[in-house]
Amino acid sequence: MTVLLKGLRLIQDGAILEPKDYTFENEAIAEVLDSGSEKFADTIDASSFLASKGWIDLRCGLGEPGQEYRETVESLCQSLTASGFAQALVLPNTEPVIQSKSEVDFLLTKAKKYSVQLHVMGAVTKSALGEELTEILDMHFQSGLRFFGDGIKTLANSDRYMKILQYLQKFDGVLFDHAYDPLLAIFGQMHEGLISTKLGMKGIPNLAEDVSIQRNLEILKYAGGRVHFQTVNTAKGVALIREAKAQGLAVTADVSIYQLVFSDADLVTFEPNYKVKPPFRGEEDKAALIEGLKDGTINAIVSNHQPQDFDSKFAEFDLAAFGMAGLQTFLPALVQLSEELPWELLIEKITNGPERILSTSNPTWTIFDPTEKWVFDEKSNKSLSANNPWFGTELIGKVKYVFQKGQLIKTDD
Repeated sequence: MTVLLKGLRLIQDGAILEPKDYTFENEAIAEVLDSGSEKFADTIDASSFLASKGWIDLRCGLGEPGQEYRETVESLCQSLTASGFAQALVLPNTEPVIQSKSEVDFLLTKAKKYSVQLHVMGAVTKSALGEELTEILDMHFQSGLRFFGDGIKTLANSDRYMKILQYLQKFDGVLFDHAYDPLLAIFGQMHEGLISTKLGMKGIPNLAEDVSIQRNLEILKYAGGRVHFQTVNTAKGVALIREAKAQGLAVTADVSIYQLVFSDADLVTFEPNYKVKPPFRGEEDKAALIEGLKDGTINAIVSNHQPQDFDSKFAEFDLAAFGMAGLQTFLPALVQLSEELPWELLIEKITNGPERILSTSNPTWTIFDPTEKWVFDEKSNKSLSANNPWFGTELIGKVKYVFQKGQLIKTDD
């Protein structure tokens, strides 16, 4: 059943093309030169829509196995589709941790029936505790894994960090590094600065990330390999990665989208949905992150989707869990960022950028309306969690269709 989208604008090859008529069918998009001479099952006015290659998320939390009340494979895949994502790299921080062939195969098998393609990050240390190494080679040679890291946990042991890099070079694996010094960040609840002082909160200093990134780059320089720094959020961290790239090190980086939208000033109300790790920083750091996106230091923007149940999130601020559910609010956040950054650049950071890091093919499309208003609430939410400060509010920017596995899927069905 062929559907005609009239007046659709593609974002392609770093440019927004002129409006044209297109069909999506048989794993391909085709321009229709004379729509009046053909018959279509349906015709859609797409004059307010933009379309791009399918979006890819490099950092996505999951509850299954062990915490299915937070997020299952099914609810995650439904949320990803509704949010415009065609592929996502899921973190290993489940119960049990994704640390062997059996857990990897469990997730990949469950995900096969959905239109979204899930990639799995295998834990590099047992139970993501940062000490004893997992069966890295077995997960690669038996299940095909190439992406490893401890997810939301940091790798603070320098000896383990070096050995992991050496092991991963046996098959061109990538270490995904959530870099911060846990002792410098201990008991921290938010960014250390003027706001934390006024609120009487224990802060997480920029130094916790800066020291860790600098140390890990020195180890990378010594041991070789490939490192992808996740959720970079300090000005010095950006500068260190920029310098490392200039030196020819195999380094890439991403930033959480909410770090580009919020700052530590948003925490003055003690709203637990703003409690995330790494924390919202100050305006100077935010400006450095924006500059890092512009000059290519930061390769990708991620959702850092961290679903939490009601009881763990809605408590006193210092007792609440870290993390924000961030999939369906991803496009509205992009719309806000488009006031400062062009759509061509934003789309690059969620398509070609992560595609190169994963070395994956991407024969998919995301079609969205950057002007449509909608309410993010219990009815529209596809996730099992609702820990987002925009829950219950009207947002601007709605994903309309995705073209995945040869199917044009209406996302709000």
